Amino acid sequence: MNDMIIGSNNNQMSSSQNTAPVGVKPCVLNMSGIFRSYVQGKKTLDILKGSSLSIARGEMVALVAPSGAGKSTLLHIAGLLESPDSGDVLICGRSTRGLIDRERTALRRSEIGFVYQFHHLLPEFSALENLVIPQLIAGRDKKTAVERATQLINYMRIVDRAEHRPSELSGGEQQRVAIARAVANAPSLLLADEPTGNLDPKTSSFVFDMLHNLVRESGLAALIATHNHDLARRMDRCVTLNGGQVIEMKL
Repeated sequence: MNDMIIGSNNNQMSSSQNTAPVGVKPCVLNMSGIFRSYVQGKKTLDILKGSSLSIARGEMVALVAPSGAGKSTLLHIAGLLESPDSGDVLICGRSTRGLIDRERTALRRSEIGFVYQFHHLLPEFSALENLVIPQLIAGRDKKTAVERATQLINYMRIVDRAEHRPSELSGGEQQRVAIARAVANAPSLLLADEPTGNLDPKTSSFVFDMLHNLVRESGLAALIATHNHDLARRMDRCVTLNGGQVIEMKL
């Protein structure tokens, strides 16, 4: 199952990039001393003030914090969608400080998967095609892309919906397709922003179960922002943002 989900990613956790002592899981995400501010009119808003966070392979971390605390900023910086004012983000042991846009995009495409509250599936394409397209963009040949997409559709238990377009899928089915798409290119890190926020409690629990199993079986590192404390308790640990700092918390 691990080989099916992770696939063959030549960039993924080479021993030269991310070594660890025997018995210690290698670190996939390491955010160190992250500062980020925004200028709003005549005011400067200090959002992150020296935040640090590390997530190991196979670890699932919940990010629980009130609106406006900086969750989205932290996720954007972790996902290389935004650069910090200072500090460094290491992905699989590789520093991203000083990388040009093209290099950041390449690293993001090969090592990071994203899941959002809204599925953002391409409406004119089927569920299967939504998994094939990002693989083609990454350079995978069509036959291999279709095979992998089919495996993931099967794993997410929506094989009978593979040829349906997003508008023909339920909310839970759409989100399962979105999760499968996020791992289609065999990333090392999964970032999710309220991935079950639009779902009813029963569907939310089921979708989270699928996500949880995927992380466990594939060895992904996952950072998941959620307001759902019940789901957060099921993860390995919880962190929050307080005064611009990442702090461990108990629920």
